[in-house]
Amino acid sequence: MAEPKTKYDRQLRIWGEQGQAALEKASICLLNCGPTGSETLKNLVLGGVGSITIVDGSKVEFGDLGNNFMVDDSSLGQSKAKCVCSFLQELNDAVKAKFIEEYPEALIDTNPSFFSQFTLVVATQMVEESMVKLDRICRQENVMLIFARSYGLTGLVRISVKEHTVIESKPDHFLDDLRLNNPWPELRGFAEAIDLNVQDPVAHKHIPYVVILVKMADEWKSSHGGTLPSTREEKREFKELLKSRMTAIDEENYQEAIDASFKVFAPQGISSDLQQIINDSCTEVGTGSSDFWVMVAALKEFIANEGGGEVPLEGSIPDMTSSTEHYVNLQKIYQAKSEADYLVIEERVRNILKKIGRDSYSIPKATIKSFCKNARKLKVCRYRPIEDEYNNPSLAELQKYLTDEDYSIAMGFYILLRAVDRYAANFIHFPGQFDGGLDEDISRLKTTAVSLLNDLGCTGLTLTEDLINEMCRFGAAELHAVAAVIGGIASQEVIKLITKQFVPMSGTFVFNAIDHKSQLLALY
Repeated sequence: MAEPKTKYDRQLRIWGEQGQAALEKASICLLNCGPTGSETLKNLVLGGVGSITIVDGSKVEFGDLGNNFMVDDSSLGQSKAKCVCSFLQELNDAVKAKFIEEYPEALIDTNPSFFSQFTLVVATQMVEESMVKLDRICRQENVMLIFARSYGLTGLVRISVKEHTVIESKPDHFLDDLRLNNPWPELRGFAEAIDLNVQDPVAHKHIPYVVILVKMADEWKSSHGGTLPSTREEKREFKELLKSRMTAIDEENYQEAIDASFKVFAPQGISSDLQQIINDSCTEVGTGSSDFWVMVAALKEFIANEGGGEVPLEGSIPDMTSSTEHYVNLQKIYQAKSEADYLVIEERVRNILKKIGRDSYSIPKATIKSFCKNARKLKVCRYRPIEDEYNNPSLAELQKYLTDEDYSIAMGFYILLRAVDRYAANFIHFPGQFDGGLDEDISRLKTTAVSLLNDLGCTGLTLTEDLINEMCRFGAAELHAVAAVIGGIASQEVIKLITKQFVPMSGTFVFNAIDHKSQLLALY
């Protein structure tokens, strides 16, 4: 067997050893192993998740051979859970795999405590009644839950977790933490020691843009009543001021300063998102508080005291045109400030832990360091219970999506996926599932959908005839191409939740294979 670092080399570059370790400790339960469930689990098994348990009471039928790559001709008549489990185990022998030949609905009704043993449950192809029951169970047991469903040429993915906190959110674009508009004494002292008017052209070309911007910002403030550029015209003037100090056309450091001048204009202090987190009632910590909220409580104290309204410095600087000596010294200044801020936060964390009766060293140094480095990018995700979303929907959001040309199809599919469950509960089959009687099924589904819209408070709003016709034409089929997309999205969200890296999607993801569109409905 290949060494883990070699085997998982590419993904280790994305979520690191800490993320991979979290995956390898995780225990995943899959409910129903049709193509949607199998595709989801395939991605997780290849990624090296610790263990999987497949729950499915059905047997492999002829129709499964055309849409599920995890079964073959020899599987006909056998337990689907057993066959899929065997195929998945072949993909990665490091994953512990087992199966339970039982229908998920029966487990939900007769043995709800069964789910408490898992890190996360992936529930596929489940109807509304079972989704609501399972959601209650998982929330009570603090087990993460993801619903995934493919239905003809549409499908959805929905996360359900009481609270999910993220330290390493890894946004695609985020402003470097350079504090150019609020330099601390050591950075200011370093900048002041460098002469921007040095006569040596080589030395002038190798002054780091950080120094140029700190000094020029001070110069601007001295002639503008202590304020930085704020209007468009002032920002243009500041760039012209920078340009005027160039002594040669090829001075890349000054061009970098001009390009990075927006970092001087950035507002000081913390973002509104972070402000909302530190104002959260969970910062009033107690013995039951998570490590995340203990560290946020320490961060709140730091911002109000030593930080002077700022979070701990990240401590890294980007590449820039500079002499080696200047760059190394600048790097040391940023790293020293970052380390000093970390030590203050660490002491506050230890004091808070002691105060609430926990071991002062129960949160490792590495965790606190990561928290400090990512303090500007913290995220807290909270998800409505499925039952609450279904029974007490946001009427304004529903009406907005139904009447918005860009979202009306996605919202229509969302409504119809609920309507087909009502239909099946009344008529013991899904619309279009059997040959013959399609016109009657269309009429019945239309009536069911209108009734559902009325129950949701959307009286007078309707879905298009074409959409209802298509839903009946689907006949509740699981098409492999759609299942692969839904499974891919679901497994991606599983990895986000388990590694606690990147931000999981909020809302309900709806895939529309007819128009090749995927959209997120914020129905919370």
